[in-house]
Amino acid sequence: MVDVAVVGGGPAGLSAGLYAAKNDLDTVVFDTDESWMHKAHLFNYPAIRSISGDEFLEVTRGQVEDRGADLEDAEVTAVEEDGDGFAVHTDDEAYAADYVVLATGGDRDLAEDLGCAFTDEDVVDVTVDMETSVEGVYATGAMGRAEKWQAVIAAGDGAAAVLDILSKEKGEYYHDFDMPSDVPDL
Repeated sequence: MVDVAVVGGGPAGLSAGLYAAKNDLDTVVFDTDESWMHKAHLFNYPAIRSISGDEFLEVTRGQVEDRGADLEDAEVTAVEEDGDGFAVHTDDEAYAADYVVLATGGDRDLAEDLGCAFTDEDVVDVTVDMETSVEGVYATGAMGRAEKWQAVIAAGDGAAAVLDILSKEKGEYYHDFDMPSDVPDL
């Protein structure tokens, strides 16, 4: 069983995976490497003067793995509630998870299959913390925004989802703010 299963490996999913793993949550990120970031070039990302989408994905995946997340090259075919958690299915395996972060861009099928509420704009209805109407399921990035898709926003949504998960796990509001002394030796 993992603490957090992240479905999607674009900016939102990788951000969620990074924050979860770096805060000692057992994390798996499912990614089929079909992110729209392969078509992007970032000039507007904080601290990035210019980076191709391919390079961004490569660097960020490395960060996520370095922090301890498991990256699975697999398509998630279904997510269902299972007792106190969730069963996340691929063609080959099923994973048990306490929380699920959906980061599948404009593909909202998994959220719909789980019974998540949708807005009148036909996007997943989420709280400010990106939680859906299904407790323990979060929808990030383009899943909750009608045609307002942007890499920086998506990454922030992934972080917001995991900060809410961390707050629930710790039983109090949690913030993630690193200091220079926190930098690990890599």
